[in-house]
Amino acid sequence: MAKTKTIYSCTNCGSGFPKWAGQCGECGEWNTLVEQVKQGTSVAARHAGLTPDSSVTVLKDVDLQQVQRISTHSPELDRVLGGGVVPGSVTLLGGDPGIGKSTLLTQYMAKINASHSVLYTSGEESAQQIAIRAKRLGEETQSLKVMAENRLEPILQAAQRERPKVLVVDSIQTVYTDAIESAPGNVTQVRECAARLVRYAKQNECAVMLVGHVTKEGSLAGPRILEHMVDAVLYFEGDTSSTFRLIRAIKNRFGAVNEVGVFAMMETGLMDVSNPSAMFVSRFSTESAGSVVLATQEGSRPLLVEVQALVDQSAHGNPRRLCVGLEQNRLAMLLAILHRHGGLMLSDQDVFANVVGGIKVTETASDVAVLIALVSSLLNRPIGSKLAAFGEVGLTGEIRPVQSGLERIKEAQKLGFASVLLPKANVPKKTVSDIKLVPVGHIQQVLDYLQSN
Repeated sequence: MAKTKTIYSCTNCGSGFPKWAGQCGECGEWNTLVEQVKQGTSVAARHAGLTPDSSVTVLKDVDLQQVQRISTHSPELDRVLGGGVVPGSVTLLGGDPGIGKSTLLTQYMAKINASHSVLYTSGEESAQQIAIRAKRLGEETQSLKVMAENRLEPILQAAQRERPKVLVVDSIQTVYTDAIESAPGNVTQVRECAARLVRYAKQNECAVMLVGHVTKEGSLAGPRILEHMVDAVLYFEGDTSSTFRLIRAIKNRFGAVNEVGVFAMMETGLMDVSNPSAMFVSRFSTESAGSVVLATQEGSRPLLVEVQALVDQSAHGNPRRLCVGLEQNRLAMLLAILHRHGGLMLSDQDVFANVVGGIKVTETASDVAVLIALVSSLLNRPIGSKLAAFGEVGLTGEIRPVQSGLERIKEAQKLGFASVLLPKANVPKKTVSDIKLVPVGHIQQVLDYLQSN
């Protein structure tokens, strides 16, 4: 019999301690230690390596053969993954309940199954429930191999028997191992099950796709070490009341991070959106004050989104400042810059800012567009639907350059915009035809342009 002992694990970093304490000694978080009953494992299990060969190798002697990625037959999903699924990789997909994680994996794993074997395991649904969803998604999903099981040992046994190229585990929080006496979803269970799945993926060149739950704060549930163990971390985002969904890469050892894939949720499943800029930019028959188009950059893709602002007289002593899709602190900074260097006071005004379409913009290149939308709403002056803008605003009022300026200009040109307001340093050396460039170097030049047009 293996010995059992009680330890206290941190729910934030996963570290273990022999005694309870108010603060974790590793990550410094308070009230995160929970009691766990840990059962010892065999020596062979504890010391199993990722690969059978543990010899030391000189880097120049490593065989650098081109990795043959497995295409998901979805250009958007392949873009986020860095070109497709890498054999032997472990990918963690997280998202809110009901956002469509299982639908996404069922649909595109069925497409992979046409050329590479796939095993779909679920600890949350029965085989009948998976079959009902597969019937809605189409005939091509009917040949997918599924297994309703939440014990890790039978899952690994089935994988050894079926030898799939891709193994899906839905979800990692529902899987448990008999080697540990604790409930599924426990910090210790999640860490141990994930470690054994990672070991299986590396030893058998099998790509493992893990589905992860999220907390009410929006972060992945379980220990933080879970995100360090996997090769890629994807977030499935979107409003359940909207038909559009976004997949964002937070971590990717085989591709670029911050890539975004755009999908539309239809009755028959998810559909790739090849031109997301046209989706996020609304065209009005009449021009509206407080609306401007931002040329942003998501990973390697330029993206046009509509930024709206509403500035209204406050009826309370403490005016409201509300952001949706933008950073709250950055809005407060722009209001201070607008007062100091533009002479416009909004301290007695309620200010609301929103990015249309549910996308979240975190880059500083949105500063100029937000500034234009605020001034347009304050002065009740429409700026026209043919203008796109981008640029960072400094604390001294200067307009600073941003990366990928030419790509943003070409994206606006492709969608038929007549002019682009941009930092002077982002003006390309070669002349760009069919679009007017408005270079600005200071916030006052932005205000002068808005008043003259």
